[in-house]
Amino acid sequence: CGSPRKSGAGDDHGPQGRASPQGYVPRLAGKPAQYLLNQLHHFREGRRANAAMTPLLDTLSPAYLQEIAQHFAGLDLPYPAPPAGSVARPELARGLQLAQHGDPAAQLPACVACHGTALTGRLPATPGLLGLPRDYLIGQLGAWQTGLRRAASPDCMATIARRLSAADASAVASWLAAQPVPPVAQPQAASASP
Repeated sequence: CGSPRKSGAGDDHGPQGRASPQGYVPRLAGKPAQYLLNQLHHFREGRRANAAMTPLLDTLSPAYLQEIAQHFAGLDLPYPAPPAGSVARPELARGLQLAQHGDPAAQLPACVACHGTALTGRLPATPGLLGLPRDYLIGQLGAWQTGLRRAASPDCMATIARRLSAADASAVASWLAAQPVPPVAQPQAASASP
């Protein structure tokens, strides 16, 4: 089939699956292949809504979707430094708390529990959270909260996102977006525990 670029896949994500500077198009490079494949199916099946993605995927075969996922998962590219932010220290401290330790009183698990100790993802299908723009992270949490983004059962992220207050969603997104991505940013093995 050749490169996924022939079909237009990846155009908005940049030529190498990097995030766009607009902040609402995530990086695909290096995400777990199963996660990417799941997202392609979610767009196609209406669990994720995006006016550009859905028609792009309608005509592609399951084998080609798998090839696209494998292509972008196989890219190992450096991440840019996080943008300088102007988030208040208490908000960043709350974001750190949520990402690393969660909030048991609010029934919020730590992000590291599912997304790996380095927050670079966990195989086979959990994406990394570092290297994503704050606006994108907030948008995705909002989509989980409102049902615009869904996953097959059990939809753990929808449950967690609905427990987040607006202030906590902003705090964790701000903290995640401010973190540098480690030089080795591969997803954590499935058997490894936080």
